[in-house]
Formats: sequence, C-alpha cells, structure tokens
Amino acid sequence: MTDLDPARLRYRVLTGPDDAAFCRRVSDALEEGYVLHGSPSITTRHGEVWVAQAVVLGPRALA
Repeated sequence: MTDLDPARLRYRVLTGPDDAAFCRRVSDALEEGYVLHGSPSITTRHGEVWVAQAVVLGPRALA
C-alpha cells in the first residue's frame, strides 16, 4: 500500500475544446506523473472540435 495523496485521482479523463489550453492541461498532467491511457477521442459539438484523453497515475507517482 502507498501513502497516495487522496486529492490525486488515479484515473482522470480530460475533456475540452481542441485548443492550446487543452494541450496544456494534458501536458501538465504528464508533468504531475500521469501517463496517457488509451487513445484520444475526438468529436464535434455545435461545430466545435472537442477532445478527450484518459490519464492514469504512472508507476513513479505511485512509488
């Protein structure tokens, strides 16, 4: 068992418009020890492209 910070979820799904802010959120999660989980998902909503990416805490963050 690890002393994992309860505020840090082991699994997260990041969603939002396909823009620089979304890319920054994914990049920030990677810097925090998360790793990509699966492929991104892309759809349109009211003519705007939206994306989703699942991330999970990587082994270094769980150690």
